[in-house]
Amino acid sequence: MKRTNKQKIRLGLFVTLGTIIFVVAVYLIGQRQNMFNKTFTISSYFQNVNGLQRGNNVRYSGIDIGTVKDIIMINDSTIQVDMNIQEKIITHIKKNAIATIGSDGLVGNMIVNIVPGKGPSELINNGDVIESYSKIGADDILSTLSVGSENAAILTADLLKITSAMLEGEGTVGLLLNDTIMAQDLKRSVRNLKLASQGATNTINELNAIISSLKTNDETVLGMILNDTLSGEKLKLVVSNLESSSREIETVLDNVNGIMNDIKTSEGAYNYIVKDTALVNSLRSTLDNINEGTAKFNENMEALKHNFLFRGYFKKLERQAKREERKNN
Repeated sequence: MKRTNKQKIRLGLFVTLGTIIFVVAVYLIGQRQNMFNKTFTISSYFQNVNGLQRGNNVRYSGIDIGTVKDIIMINDSTIQVDMNIQEKIITHIKKNAIATIGSDGLVGNMIVNIVPGKGPSELINNGDVIESYSKIGADDILSTLSVGSENAAILTADLLKITSAMLEGEGTVGLLLNDTIMAQDLKRSVRNLKLASQGATNTINELNAIISSLKTNDETVLGMILNDTLSGEKLKLVVSNLESSSREIETVLDNVNGIMNDIKTSEGAYNYIVKDTALVNSLRSTLDNINEGTAKFNENMEALKHNFLFRGYFKKLERQAKREERKNN
Protein backbone atom coordinates (compact mmCIF):
# COMPACT_ATOMS: atom_id res chain seq x y z
CA MET A 1 0.00 0.00 0.00
CA LYS A 2 1.44 3.27 -1.07
CA ARG A 3 1.73 6.07 1.45
CA THR A 4 0.28 9.37 0.59
CA ASN A 5 2.10 12.64 1.01
CA LYS A 6 -0.08 13.51 3.94
CA GLN A 7 1.03 10.43 5.86
CA LYS A 8 4.64 11.10 5.03
CA ILE A 9 4.30 14.63 6.38
CA ARG A 10 2.71 13.34 9.58
CA LEU A 11 5.48 10.78 10.06
CA GLY A 12 8.16 13.44 9.53
CA LEU A 13 6.51 15.77 12.01
CA PHE A 14 6.22 12.93 14.55
CA VAL A 15 9.89 11.98 14.19
CA THR A 16 10.98 15.61 14.37
CA LEU A 17 8.84 16.31 17.42
CA GLY A 18 10.08 13.13 19.16
CA THR A 19 13.68 14.08 18.44
CA ILE A 20 13.13 17.57 19.83
CA ILE A 21 11.46 16.15 22.97
CA PHE A 22 14.32 13.66 23.43
CA VAL A 23 16.97 16.38 23.08
CA VAL A 24 15.15 18.67 25.48
CA ALA A 25 14.75 15.85 28.01
CA VAL A 26 18.40 14.89 27.73
CA TYR A 27 19.39 18.54 28.15
CA LEU A 28 17.15 19.03 31.17
CA ILE A 29 18.30 15.83 32.82
CA GLY A 30 21.92 16.61 32.04
CA GLN A 31 21.46 20.15 33.30
CA ARG A 32 19.96 18.78 36.50
CA GLN A 33 22.81 16.32 36.96
CA ASN A 34 25.41 18.92 35.98
CA MET A 35 26.46 16.83 32.95
CA PHE A 36 27.10 19.88 30.80
CA ASN A 37 28.75 22.10 33.45
CA LYS A 38 32.28 22.04 34.78
CA THR A 39 32.19 20.62 38.31
CA PHE A 40 34.52 19.70 41.14
CA THR A 41 34.04 17.12 43.87
CA ILE A 42 33.98 17.57 47.63
CA SER A 43 33.16 15.03 50.33
CA SER A 44 31.80 14.83 53.84
CA TYR A 45 31.30 12.07 56.41
CA PHE A 46 28.04 11.34 58.22
CA GLN A 47 26.82 8.78 60.73
CA ASN A 48 23.31 8.71 59.24
CA VAL A 49 22.25 9.99 55.79
CA ASN A 50 18.49 9.71 56.60
CA GLY A 51 17.51 8.27 53.18
CA LEU A 52 19.76 10.48 51.02
CA GLN A 53 20.19 9.10 47.48
CA ARG A 54 22.40 9.71 44.48
CA GLY A 55 21.24 12.62 42.38
CA ASN A 56 19.69 14.53 45.27
CA ASN A 57 20.36 18.24 45.27
CA VAL A 58 23.16 20.01 47.09
CA ARG A 59 22.41 23.53 48.28
CA TYR A 60 24.63 26.30 49.56
CA SER A 61 22.81 28.97 51.58
CA GLY A 62 19.53 27.84 49.94
CA ILE A 63 20.86 27.86 46.33
CA ASP A 64 21.17 24.66 44.24
CA ILE A 65 24.87 24.29 43.43
CA GLY A 66 25.22 20.57 42.63
CA THR A 67 24.09 17.02 43.20
CA VAL A 68 25.04 14.01 45.26
CA LYS A 69 27.57 11.99 43.23
CA ASP A 70 28.02 8.91 45.37
CA ILE A 71 27.27 7.46 48.81
CA ILE A 72 29.90 5.07 50.18
CA MET A 73 29.65 3.02 53.39
CA ILE A 74 33.05 3.31 55.07
CA ASN A 75 32.25 1.30 58.23
CA ASP A 76 29.36 0.64 60.60
CA SER A 77 29.33 4.22 61.85
CA THR A 78 30.76 6.33 58.98
CA ILE A 79 29.21 7.08 55.57
CA GLN A 80 31.04 9.10 52.90
CA VAL A 81 28.95 11.39 50.70
CA ASP A 82 30.60 12.69 47.51
CA MET A 83 29.11 15.82 45.92
CA ASN A 84 29.48 17.35 42.45
CA ILE A 85 29.63 21.14 42.85
CA GLN A 86 29.49 23.72 40.07
CA GLU A 87 32.92 25.16 39.44
CA LYS A 88 31.67 28.74 39.47
CA ILE A 89 30.70 28.32 43.14
CA ILE A 90 34.26 27.44 44.18
CA THR A 91 35.05 31.08 44.91
CA HIS A 92 32.29 31.21 47.57
CA ILE A 93 32.74 28.01 49.56
CA LYS A 94 35.49 27.92 52.22
CA LYS A 95 37.11 24.99 53.95
CA ASN A 96 35.34 25.70 57.25
CA ALA A 97 31.89 25.18 55.65
CA ILE A 98 29.60 22.63 57.30
CA ALA A 99 27.42 20.04 55.49
CA THR A 100 24.07 18.90 56.91
CA ILE A 101 21.37 16.57 55.59
CA GLY A 102 17.79 17.85 55.52
CA SER A 103 14.55 17.49 53.58
CA ASP A 104 13.28 19.58 50.73
CA GLY A 105 10.14 20.83 52.46
CA LEU A 106 8.03 18.75 54.83
CA VAL A 107 7.69 15.63 52.63
CA GLY A 108 10.26 16.33 49.88
CA ASN A 109 13.43 14.49 48.92
CA MET A 110 16.48 14.58 51.15
CA ILE A 111 19.11 17.17 50.24
CA VAL A 112 22.56 18.22 51.42
CA ASN A 113 22.72 21.74 52.81
CA ILE A 114 26.11 23.45 53.02
CA VAL A 115 26.25 26.42 55.38
CA PRO A 116 29.17 28.87 55.67
CA GLY A 117 31.50 28.49 58.62
CA LYS A 118 32.43 31.21 61.10
CA GLY A 119 35.66 33.14 60.84
CA PRO A 120 38.18 33.48 58.01
CA SER A 121 39.34 30.41 56.08
CA GLU A 122 40.85 29.34 52.76
CA LEU A 123 38.76 28.59 49.67
CA ILE A 124 37.84 24.97 49.07
CA ASN A 125 39.63 22.88 46.41
CA ASN A 126 38.71 19.85 44.37
CA GLY A 127 38.71 16.69 46.53
CA ASP A 128 38.57 18.48 49.90
CA VAL A 129 36.57 17.11 52.82
CA ILE A 130 34.37 19.46 54.84
CA GLU A 131 32.93 19.04 58.34
CA SER A 132 29.46 17.59 58.81
CA TYR A 133 26.70 18.08 61.33
CA SER A 134 24.03 15.43 61.90
CA LYS A 135 20.63 16.79 62.79
CA ILE A 136 18.31 14.94 65.11
CA GLY A 137 16.08 12.65 63.08
CA ALA A 138 12.44 11.80 63.58
CA ASP A 139 13.35 8.41 65.08
CA ASP A 140 15.61 10.06 67.62
CA ILE A 141 12.88 12.53 68.50
CA LEU A 142 10.32 9.72 68.92
CA SER A 143 12.77 7.72 71.03
CA THR A 144 13.47 10.71 73.22
CA LEU A 145 9.76 11.43 73.57
CA SER A 146 9.13 7.81 74.52
CA VAL A 147 11.79 7.88 77.23
CA GLY A 148 10.50 11.26 78.43
CA SER A 149 6.93 9.96 78.65
CA GLU A 150 8.07 6.92 80.64
CA ASN A 151 10.03 9.13 83.03
CA ALA A 152 7.04 11.45 83.35
CA ALA A 153 4.81 8.50 84.25
CA ILE A 154 7.28 7.29 86.89
CA LEU A 155 7.62 10.83 88.26
CA THR A 156 3.84 11.25 88.38
CA ALA A 157 3.46 8.02 90.32
CA ASP A 158 6.15 9.05 92.81
CA LEU A 159 4.57 12.48 93.23
CA LEU A 160 1.22 10.82 93.86
CA LYS A 161 2.76 8.69 96.61
CA ILE A 162 4.44 11.73 98.16
CA THR A 163 1.29 13.86 98.11
CA SER A 164 -0.74 10.99 99.61
CA ALA A 165 1.78 10.59 102.44
CA MET A 166 1.81 14.35 103.01
CA LEU A 167 -1.97 14.50 103.20
CA GLU A 168 -1.98 11.64 105.71
CA GLY A 169 0.49 13.56 107.92
CA GLU A 170 3.49 11.30 107.36
CA GLY A 171 6.97 12.78 107.41
CA THR A 172 8.16 16.26 108.30
CA VAL A 173 6.34 18.03 105.46
CA GLY A 174 3.10 16.20 106.26
CA LEU A 175 3.49 17.18 109.91
CA LEU A 176 4.00 20.80 108.88
CA LEU A 177 0.91 20.72 106.69
CA ASN A 178 -1.37 19.18 109.32
CA ASP A 179 0.04 20.52 112.62
CA THR A 180 -1.30 24.05 113.14
CA ILE A 181 0.71 24.56 116.34
CA MET A 182 3.98 23.89 114.53
CA ALA A 183 2.89 26.23 111.76
CA GLN A 184 2.36 29.00 114.30
CA ASP A 185 5.78 28.25 115.80
CA LEU A 186 7.32 28.50 112.36
CA LYS A 187 5.61 31.80 111.74
CA ARG A 188 6.91 33.07 115.09
CA SER A 189 10.43 31.86 114.22
CA VAL A 190 10.29 33.57 110.85
CA ARG A 191 9.13 36.78 112.52
CA ASN A 192 12.01 36.58 115.01
CA LEU A 193 14.44 35.99 112.17
CA LYS A 194 13.13 39.09 110.42
CA LEU A 195 13.57 41.14 113.58
CA ALA A 196 17.08 39.75 114.06
CA SER A 197 17.97 40.56 110.46
CA GLN A 198 16.63 44.09 110.88
CA GLY A 199 18.71 44.52 114.05
CA ALA A 200 21.78 43.22 112.25
CA THR A 201 21.12 45.63 109.39
CA ASN A 202 20.81 48.57 111.79
CA THR A 203 24.02 47.55 113.56
CA ILE A 204 25.86 47.32 110.25
CA ASN A 205 24.55 50.75 109.23
CA GLU A 206 25.73 52.22 112.54
CA LEU A 207 29.14 50.63 112.10
CA ASN A 208 29.34 52.05 108.57
CA ALA A 209 28.45 55.49 109.93
CA ILE A 210 31.14 55.22 112.65
CA ILE A 211 33.74 54.11 110.12
CA SER A 212 32.76 56.94 107.76
CA SER A 213 33.06 59.47 110.59
CA LEU A 214 36.47 58.10 111.54
CA LYS A 215 37.63 58.41 107.94
CA THR A 216 36.49 62.02 107.68
CA ASN A 217 37.22 63.21 111.27
CA ASP A 218 40.85 64.09 112.04
CA GLU A 219 40.18 65.44 115.55
CA THR A 220 40.02 62.07 117.29
CA VAL A 221 43.09 59.93 117.90
CA LEU A 222 41.80 57.05 115.80
CA GLY A 223 40.76 59.38 112.99
CA MET A 224 44.19 60.98 113.04
CA ILE A 225 45.82 57.54 112.89
CA LEU A 226 43.61 56.51 109.98
CA ASN A 227 43.98 59.72 107.96
CA ASP A 228 47.35 61.22 108.94
CA THR A 229 50.04 59.31 107.09
CA LEU A 230 52.80 61.16 108.99
CA SER A 231 51.41 60.04 112.35
CA GLY A 232 51.11 56.56 110.99
CA GLU A 233 54.78 56.56 110.02
CA LYS A 234 55.69 57.84 113.51
CA LEU A 235 53.65 55.09 115.12
CA LYS A 236 55.37 52.54 112.94
CA LEU A 237 58.74 53.96 114.03
CA VAL A 238 57.73 53.86 117.71
CA VAL A 239 56.56 50.27 117.39
CA SER A 240 59.79 49.36 115.62
CA ASN A 241 61.86 51.01 118.39
CA LEU A 242 59.82 49.21 121.04
CA GLU A 243 60.44 45.93 119.32
CA SER A 244 64.19 46.55 119.13
CA SER A 245 64.23 47.68 122.79
CA SER A 246 62.37 44.58 123.87
CA ARG A 247 64.87 42.43 122.01
CA GLU A 248 67.77 44.25 123.71
CA ILE A 249 66.13 43.90 127.14
CA GLU A 250 65.58 40.23 126.48
CA THR A 251 69.28 39.88 125.57
CA VAL A 252 70.34 41.68 128.78
CA LEU A 253 68.07 39.47 130.87
CA ASP A 254 69.52 36.38 129.23
CA ASN A 255 73.03 37.61 130.06
CA VAL A 256 72.06 38.36 133.68
CA ASN A 257 70.47 34.94 134.01
CA GLY A 258 73.60 33.39 132.60
CA ILE A 259 75.82 35.28 135.08
CA MET A 260 73.59 34.30 137.98
CA ASN A 261 73.69 30.68 136.90
CA ASP A 262 77.47 30.86 136.65
CA ILE A 263 77.68 32.42 140.12
CA LYS A 264 75.41 29.78 141.58
CA THR A 265 77.23 26.89 139.95
CA SER A 266 80.85 28.20 140.22
CA GLU A 267 83.34 27.71 143.10
CA GLY A 268 84.44 31.33 143.46
CA ALA A 269 84.47 33.66 146.43
CA TYR A 270 80.77 34.34 146.23
CA ASN A 271 80.01 30.62 146.42
CA TYR A 272 82.27 30.28 149.51
CA ILE A 273 80.82 33.38 151.16
CA VAL A 274 77.22 32.30 150.55
CA LYS A 275 77.46 28.55 151.09
CA ASP A 276 80.58 27.89 153.27
CA THR A 277 79.54 28.64 156.90
CA ALA A 278 83.04 27.84 158.25
CA LEU A 279 84.54 30.50 156.04
CA VAL A 280 81.94 32.98 157.24
CA ASN A 281 82.72 32.24 160.86
CA SER A 282 86.45 32.54 160.13
CA LEU A 283 85.91 35.91 158.47
CA ARG A 284 83.91 37.11 161.48
CA SER A 285 86.67 35.98 163.89
CA THR A 286 89.31 37.70 161.78
CA LEU A 287 87.34 40.94 161.73
CA ASP A 288 86.90 40.76 165.49
CA ASN A 289 90.66 40.25 165.96
CA ILE A 290 91.42 43.17 163.65
CA ASN A 291 89.05 45.42 165.61
CA GLU A 292 90.58 44.33 168.94
CA GLY A 293 94.12 44.87 167.62
CA THR A 294 93.21 48.31 166.36
CA ALA A 295 91.83 49.29 169.76
CA LYS A 296 94.98 48.07 171.54
CA PHE A 297 97.16 49.91 169.01
CA ASN A 298 95.27 53.13 169.75
CA GLU A 299 95.81 52.62 173.49
CA ASN A 300 99.54 52.07 172.92
CA MET A 301 99.76 55.24 170.88
CA GLU A 302 98.09 57.24 173.67
CA ALA A 303 100.55 55.76 176.14
CA LEU A 304 103.48 56.76 173.96
CA LYS A 305 102.17 60.34 173.74
CA HIS A 306 102.33 60.62 177.53
CA ASN A 307 105.74 58.96 177.86
CA PHE A 308 108.48 61.53 178.69
CA LEU A 309 110.76 59.99 176.01
CA PHE A 310 108.33 60.63 173.16
CA ARG A 311 106.42 63.61 174.56
CA GLY A 312 108.66 66.18 172.85
CA TYR A 313 108.32 64.51 169.52
CA PHE A 314 104.55 64.54 169.64
CA LYS A 315 104.44 68.20 170.77
CA LYS A 316 106.73 69.12 167.88
CA LEU A 317 104.30 67.44 165.50
CA GLU A 318 101.40 69.36 167.01
CA ARG A 319 103.19 72.71 166.60
CA GLN A 320 103.97 71.94 162.93
CA ALA A 321 100.33 71.04 162.33
CA LYS A 322 99.17 74.31 163.91
CA ARG A 323 101.61 76.38 161.74
CA GLU A 324 100.43 74.70 158.57
CA GLU A 325 96.84 75.32 159.58
CA ARG A 326 97.55 79.05 160.13
CA LYS A 327 99.29 79.29 156.74
CA ASN A 328 96.35 77.69 155.01
CA ASN A 329 93.93 80.08 156.70
